[in-house]
Parts: sequence; C-alpha cells; structure tokens
Amino acid sequence: MTEPHSGAAMTSPQAVRPAQAEAVVPTAARMRSAGERLAGLLRAGDLVVVSGPLGAGKTTLVQGIGAGLAVRGPITSPTFVIARIHPALRGGPDLVHADAYRLGSRAEVDDLDLDADTDRSVTVVEWGEGLVEDLAPGYLHITLRPAPPPQPAGPASPTAGSASPGAEPADLVDPAGGTAVPEPGDEARLVTVTGHGDRWACAAEAIRQALAGHP
Repeated sequence: MTEPHSGAAMTSPQAVRPAQAEAVVPTAARMRSAGERLAGLLRAGDLVVVSGPLGAGKTTLVQGIGAGLAVRGPITSPTFVIARIHPALRGGPDLVHADAYRLGSRAEVDDLDLDADTDRSVTVVEWGEGLVEDLAPGYLHITLRPAPPPQPAGPASPTAGSASPGAEPADLVDPAGGTAVPEPGDEARLVTVTGHGDRWACAAEAIRQALAGHP
C-alpha cells in the first residue's frame, strides 16, 4: 500500500538542508558592500528575511542590496510606512522593502498584500522571522548580531597565518580583506546567512563567497 504524501517532504523548505555561511563584518561600509554582493545572488521571486536587534545594521544591509539590484532610492527604514517598492532602473527586479516590527500576526502581513509583488520583485523583510516565510517556497534568512570580542593572544605570539589560541573562527574573518576603517559608531557584526528550500540547496559556497567578498 502506498503511503499518503510519500515524497512530499522532499520538496518542502524544511526537508532541504539549509545552506549557511557567516562572517564578521567590521564596519557599516563593509555591511553595505556585503549587501551589494549578496544582491548578485538574488532574482525576481526571492524572499529575504533580515533579523537582528535595533541598530544592528539591517537597513544598511538592505541599502547594499538595493545598490546591487540597481533600484531607485533612497532606501531608508520603512518602519512607519511598513513597506516600500523601489523600482528597478536597469531592467532587473524591483525591490520590495518591508518592516514587520509593528506587525503582530500573519493576518496583518496578509493585509499588506506582499505576495502580490513577490513574483516580479526581490522582497526583503526586516523583523520578518516567523511571519513571512510562507510568502515564497524558499528564502534567505540573514541574522545580524554583535560580533564576539576577539580573544586575547596567549603569552607567545602566534605564527604568521595561524589563529590565536582559543580564538573562534568568526573572530578571524575580515570580509574583502584589507584594513577596515571604522566610521563613528561602527561596531563589528556577526552576519549569518542561511538559505532555506530548494532554491538555495546548493548555494552554500556562493553565499560564502558573496559574504566574504572574494572568490
């Protein structure tokens, strides 16, 4: 006897192992650059959910995504208007930038009719975790949080190219290489990008390269 729904789980976002990469982004300028590079992976119909505490750099990241998609700006926090559509300037997908901070239920998300634009746009929702994932078969979840402080070096200086004793991998990553010049108020962020669903099943390396800023 055939089991009901056999194989259905194979195509659900939950059944596909998420593709994931992370890096420490040291400045706001680097955050915008990371967003611009991630935009190179996006196409019409994609959904991006951005999470992180207030002031974590979510809108800064989206500004970079908008630059990479070449859409009309300026891109600012949409908190008080909930959602904005930024038309494409070069024939690519539009950018729908939404903020779910003030929304308390999926019913309120439905009232925004975001799904009316998803097929022809890249939809980016700040504070959307747990509310908007059903808008697309798969999605990118980008989490921003304060980076852990670098571990102090031990008594002996580490050899060139080696990690300090006890250092976490994230402490050693500097996207795009070179020396980052902090802007006033800059704080390093640990950025984790996770792709859910078939759309992103084989994208772990592409996500890593885009986030890190080098091939």
